[in-house]
Amino acid sequence: MPLEYCIDPAIFALDPGYRRGLIIAGSLANQPSPEALIAQLRGQELKLRGELGEVPVTEHPRIAAWRSIYRSFGARPSDFRSSIEALARRVARGDALPSINALVDIGTIVSLRYLTPVGVHPAPDGGAPLQLRLTVPGDTFLPPDGGPAESPAPGEVVFVQGTCVLTRRWTWRQAAGTLTHLDTTAVYFNIDALSVLPDAALKAASADVAALVQEFCGGVLESAVLDARNPRLGN
Repeated sequence: MPLEYCIDPAIFALDPGYRRGLIIAGSLANQPSPEALIAQLRGQELKLRGELGEVPVTEHPRIAAWRSIYRSFGARPSDFRSSIEALARRVARGDALPSINALVDIGTIVSLRYLTPVGVHPAPDGGAPLQLRLTVPGDTFLPPDGGPAESPAPGEVVFVQGTCVLTRRWTWRQAAGTLTHLDTTAVYFNIDALSVLPDAALKAASADVAALVQEFCGGVLESAVLDARNPRLGN
């Protein structure tokens, strides 16, 4: 399952301790989430509500760290929430998160378990390497709601393939064409770990994703961690 992937040095200038865990999976049999997986999702929601208690979501250290780093590249966190803050807010107010499919739900469960973003994308079929970097002229984002193409602002953190923006504002919003469907057979999970998340938690989150994927979707899995010392996977 070859995958070319790199993180630009500018990202580590924002957070020198940032790491991105990768789980690359192929030969998958995705499915509507069975009751056992939905039960894990509901259980994780309940556990998070208990952990948060009366403390505002924005004051949890792992959420506050994302709000701080969004400010550092010019994204107001009150206007653009990291994916994990958006999820945690919904859970804290008592919402039951929708079940999408097994692969997507696995990402949501592990996101809530460790309060760190876990996103899943269909694996690309060739093309330019994947890259987490700051915007360059010509970058284009197609919103998932079918709206007109957007040109991200200079200095925004984007996840791209070539000049096609797959995710805006680090973890804020995935593009059209990046959704994982029931017929998706190969994906990669991005597990975003700012400095505030210990290495042990990142390792545990990666292990949990791998175990859940194997249990509910089968497949063949590989894992890696990209950081300032090892920012590249593949050629």
